[in-house]
Amino acid sequence: MATEAPKAPVTSERKIRNDLEEKLPKPYLARAMEAVSVDQPNGTPGHKNKGMSVLQQHAAFFDQDRNGVIYPWNTYRGLRQLGLDIFTSILTTVLINFFMSYPTLPTEYTKRSMGVIQQPLTLKEVNLENIFSKYGRTQPDKLSYDEVWEMTEANRVGYDPIGWIAAKGEWLVLYRIAKDHDGFLSKEAARSCYDGSLFEYIAKMKNNKSGDKKKL
Repeated sequence: MATEAPKAPVTSERKIRNDLEEKLPKPYLARAMEAVSVDQPNGTPGHKNKGMSVLQQHAAFFDQDRNGVIYPWNTYRGLRQLGLDIFTSILTTVLINFFMSYPTLPTEYTKRSMGVIQQPLTLKEVNLENIFSKYGRTQPDKLSYDEVWEMTEANRVGYDPIGWIAAKGEWLVLYRIAKDHDGFLSKEAARSCYDGSLFEYIAKMKNNKSGDKKKL
């Protein structure tokens, strides 16, 4: 089955994976509680979903008092634990809580996130794999800053400026907190962001480093 068209150069520039079904059962089927990929077909090892959807797990990191509501100070505290500076944490908190307050009321179940998160709050793996196969041209399964920017530009939904800002903001914040020493965002980091296990890992590492400094 051809995945490139000679008269449409963009199909050659943005290659999609055609071997997903060989490595991941039913990649087109949205998983409700596990964030999986070709490399992690069973989700994050050791991560407990507690019966929550992938998106609920993603948000649970910020609901550290476990009352079911994420207030601005909860968001700010979580962002600081992830290593963001005060200014970026305040700005991100304002944007997240302002734009997401109404859409996440009990009567609403939607979230803009580059088509990876599906309604109702489940994860569609094929879209995650395609993001990295299409735009990760410098290194396989990784995105540079420029590639993250290009990806968010290419996936913009027409006449949805709030969605443009939200998607670009989410991916750029993710890039900032999860990029490696070479300046790349890995597919594994993006995958584990969706079920919140990335947040738990980063916060733990930051806390351990802070504890080591205090001992010195």
